[in-house]
Amino acid sequence: MIPHRQVIFGTAISILLAAVSVAQTVRYEVPFPSLPGTEVVLCDLHTHTVFSDGSVWPRVRIDEAWRLGLHAIAITDHIEYQPWRDDVRIDNLDRSFELAVGPAREFGIMLIRGAEITRDTPPGHFNAVFLQRVSDLAFLKDVGKEDVEGLLKAFQLAVEQGAFIFWNHPGWKGPELGKWGPIQEELFNQGMLHGIEICNGATYYREAHEYALDKNLTLIGTSDIHGPDLAKRTTPTEHRTLTLAFAKKRTPEALREALMAGQTIVWHQDMLIGRQPILEAFFEQCLKVHGPNLRTQNRVLLVLENCSAVDIRLERAGNVGPATLTVPAGGQILVNIGTNQPQAPIELKYVVSNWWIAPDVGLPVVIRVPGAE
Repeated sequence: MIPHRQVIFGTAISILLAAVSVAQTVRYEVPFPSLPGTEVVLCDLHTHTVFSDGSVWPRVRIDEAWRLGLHAIAITDHIEYQPWRDDVRIDNLDRSFELAVGPAREFGIMLIRGAEITRDTPPGHFNAVFLQRVSDLAFLKDVGKEDVEGLLKAFQLAVEQGAFIFWNHPGWKGPELGKWGPIQEELFNQGMLHGIEICNGATYYREAHEYALDKNLTLIGTSDIHGPDLAKRTTPTEHRTLTLAFAKKRTPEALREALMAGQTIVWHQDMLIGRQPILEAFFEQCLKVHGPNLRTQNRVLLVLENCSAVDIRLERAGNVGPATLTVPAGGQILVNIGTNQPQAPIELKYVVSNWWIAPDVGLPVVIRVPGAE
């Protein structure tokens, strides 16, 4: 006879396993189109776990990425800062990646091996992603704060591993401490600084944006998330700060190539931030003109459709069309255009006020309405 206590225990385990098998994590794709010849890769290249100063186990980051519609994430735990070392063994700096790589394969999430090189600001924090072994940089724990040569050696080793390196949250301690300094200049001159976070979490760094444009550094936006992400899905109003990369394929190699080439747009709050050529090409994929539905003696009616996950806010820069328009994310609007030549083609000149090509500078666009055949 099976002991009563064992029966109860066995039943409890069966119920638990049944519950786990029934439970599903639902993924909602984020509707961003790709550019011709590319695949859009929605990525967060700055996240933390309990293996540095985060508060979640590594596989939680994979669960979140799947649920929120991301394609790629990098776990970038600090090398030198590990406040939970008495509770979590952190003698292997690659352990957080090793624990997450299996779940990442199951969910089809691209997991990028990375680390955060942590120094007082200035010079600040830097992420190295696409590393082969984080453990090779373990000597940084013993490198003194004033040992510039030791710090540069770490960057050199990262570059030799094929790392893409970017400067994190430059102005997080204020614009004065976040200025471009000697370390940034040395890294840049040696080809060891490739990108810069212009947006980190809820913060936009104007000076960092200016540095990126001046030095031709890749524009990066990240969550820098430490706690759990409790959001059920990514929406236009509730989302992490993320980077849209336009890669030839959704592979680590192609993603790295896209980042090195600067093929990115930053999604921050209700804004997209990128260089003008890539934002112009993206706008062509996002805004669709339907119609005109109706032409009268003095007006033309047409529909504008937004195929992206971000509102398109238009402010008139020419003489034709409504003064302002908002085409909501994933939505359509009916537009009434006054004209005394309703059969002729129409050009609507606008500025997309929430798509920035430089600090406070919206993207100029022309919306072309075909004439009557």
